[in-house]
Amino acid sequence: MMDARRFREAAAALVAVGRFCYERGWLPATSGNLSARLDARSIAITVSGRHKGELDETGFMRLDLDGDALSPDVRPSAEAELHRMLYRRDPTIGAVLHTHSVASTVLSRLGGTVLRLHDYEVLKAFPGVVTHHTVLEIPIFPNDQDIPRLAEQVACMLEACPALPGYLIAGHGLYTWGDDVASARRALEAFEFLFECEILTRRMSG
Repeated sequence: MMDARRFREAAAALVAVGRFCYERGWLPATSGNLSARLDARSIAITVSGRHKGELDETGFMRLDLDGDALSPDVRPSAEAELHRMLYRRDPTIGAVLHTHSVASTVLSRLGGTVLRLHDYEVLKAFPGVVTHHTVLEIPIFPNDQDIPRLAEQVACMLEACPALPGYLIAGHGLYTWGDDVASARRALEAFEFLFECEILTRRMSG
């Protein structure tokens, strides 16, 4: 009963996030994937191919951290390993959100391996940031279709920068996370605000 209740609660929280993101254009069509930790060994994650603005509980499945499906007759996104890697390496992570906004996609395609965000008040939305006089370097990874290889690259980056709150995949979008669904959503909102500021600043400067 406890497992079923946790799954329902996680699914309900992620349904709300999916609708919130879709309404803002951050999850068009069936893009992106959302997950939340259920216990030490399993997560709830979106089923492959579901529209994130139209999710209900059937749009989620239970998956263990080794990649075995614990829900029948459904499969997760091919990118589930990017979620599982984060949960395996950090037991404090309670939710992972992956979105495909215009701003994150465009910025990730402008070249370079890092997006530098600095001197924004909203940077204080991220854990450990106490002043706007901060430079936050967000890594940009190539859009590698070999997901295990990409997950290993991200894991290596996180070993070097364990406090990193997210990363970009070129032409693909943002991954961010938090202690629970609410904190992951807060990080996502902060990132998307900052990305839109960067787009507008570069447009006006050009």
